[in-house]
Parts: sequence; C-alpha cells; structure tokens
Amino acid sequence: MKSSYLTEITLPINYHIKDFLAFHQRDEMGVSEIVQQNQIKKGIIWHDNPALLTITIENNKAQIQLDIDGDEPFYSHAALSVLASHMLGLKQSVEIFESIYQNHPVIGELITRQTGLRIYQSATPFEALSWAIIGQQISLSAAISIRRRFIQAIGIQHSSGLLCHPTYKQVIQCSQHDLRQCGFSVGKANALLHVSQLIDSGMLALTISEEENEVRLLTEKLLAIKGIGMWTVNYALLRGFNYLNGSLHGDVAVRRNLQYLLRQEDKVNAEQAEKWLAEFSPWKALVGAHLWRQQSSSGY
Repeated sequence: MKSSYLTEITLPINYHIKDFLAFHQRDEMGVSEIVQQNQIKKGIIWHDNPALLTITIENNKAQIQLDIDGDEPFYSHAALSVLASHMLGLKQSVEIFESIYQNHPVIGELITRQTGLRIYQSATPFEALSWAIIGQQISLSAAISIRRRFIQAIGIQHSSGLLCHPTYKQVIQCSQHDLRQCGFSVGKANALLHVSQLIDSGMLALTISEEENEVRLLTEKLLAIKGIGMWTVNYALLRGFNYLNGSLHGDVAVRRNLQYLLRQEDKVNAEQAEKWLAEFSPWKALVGAHLWRQQSSSGY
C-alpha cells in the first residue's frame, strides 16, 4: 500500500535554487537521491516506513510530495512542512544577518553579491552526523563512495526504487564488520555504532534549541565519543541543526578564500581564521558559507 501527500511552501525571491539542488547531487550514481532540472527525489525513512520525498521548485514555490510505503502510515501535514522548510534552509534568519553586514568593509560586497545564501540541510540530524563521521579526514569522492555503499548495504528500498538513508535503528543492527565492508575505518565504524546505540538507549538526543547552552551540551556529549572530533561536530551542527554559529576555521577552502578576500599574500592558518570569524558571532558558519560560495556552487 502507498499513501501520497502534498504541500506547498513559498520561497524568498532571492532563493538559490541551483545551490540547494547541487547539495543533494553529490553522488552522481543517485542510489538515494535523484536531481533532475528543478526537482529532487530523495529516499527517506518516515516513521519507520520507506518514503519518497519529492521537492519541485517552480515560480518561487516549492511543491512537496511525500509517498509513503506501508499500511496506514503515520502522517502529519505540519511535520512534512517542517521537514521541507528544514531541508530548504528556511529556518535560518539570513535577512537579519544581511541587514547587519551588507555594508561591512570586508564582507559587505560579498554578502550583497550572494544575497539569499542559506546553508541547505540534510533530511535529519542523524544523516548529517553520519555524513560528517564518514567524511572525516578523507576526500569528498571517497566519502561519497562509502556513503553509497553504506546505504546500499542497509538496503531499505522505497517502491520507487530509490534506497532510503538509514536511521540509527538500522545501524544498531549492523556489526563493525558490516560497516568495515562499506569502507569505514575501525574508528569511524565504532563511532557511528556508538552514536546509534546512545540514541537508541535514550542517552543521546540529536536535538537542540536556539540556546547556546544546549549546543554546548550536545557538543560535549558527541566529543566524548571516541572517533568524533570538533570538525565532525561542527559539520553536523551546520548541516543537520541549522546552527549558524559554528566556526569553520578548519576548512581549507574557507581559509583559502579568506586569504583572497583579505588580499593577503601569506596563507591564513586555522588560528587566524578562527580569530577572524569570531567577530561575526552568532553568524560564524554563515560567513564561512559565504566564503566557500565564492568558488563553489554546491556548498560544503
């Protein structure tokens, strides 16, 4: 049995449609996401049921369709709107940021040129954290390959043929060996398994409010897990929680583009970038995104 649901969201006039689609187009083989023209189709798990999420953007509107496999699946119109708004980055108050910094002597011109830039989100915080763990200290192409094999190994398939990104419930059924077969290192396999077990036990919740104290507590819990470092936490917060105050000073592209922006002959090191970005709190990650966007169409 399959159930279909529809909703629609109005987008800001300056919404970066190409950037949103590019973020979901990293894996050209498209085992769990397909991007065609102005549309993305993505396999997700919706309340334990395989589902196909389709977002089509036309005339400054996002049309969202959710096709759920299974008998009498749970559905909430509000929950679907929240998911779509989250993925589209619409929960980010970028207009306030732009009004504050559009005349800044260093980044004002960049922000004006890239007005409307948002940080597009993974479907869930767990997906963002899984990607961050996979992507630690390896190339983008290697991370994409491991992610693909991970999704294929779990093998939750929607009736459309697309595979669904696993949740912690599927991961805890895996062994270290299973993940190693997908290309995970021992450390990464153990980290993802530990995260999933903590979520399952109720000892870890991948949720935060806008309170910095909650961000700090979640950060501490994640850093306590062997195999998870600050880069991983910052990336997960960036792509899974709409958190715009993480510092991306460790990112090579951010530092390279900052050097270009500052017209500086010497390379900008991580310490210098961290100090420079600190001046833009609570928007450090958004400034980092603007720096990255200078030379990339897909974000990090």
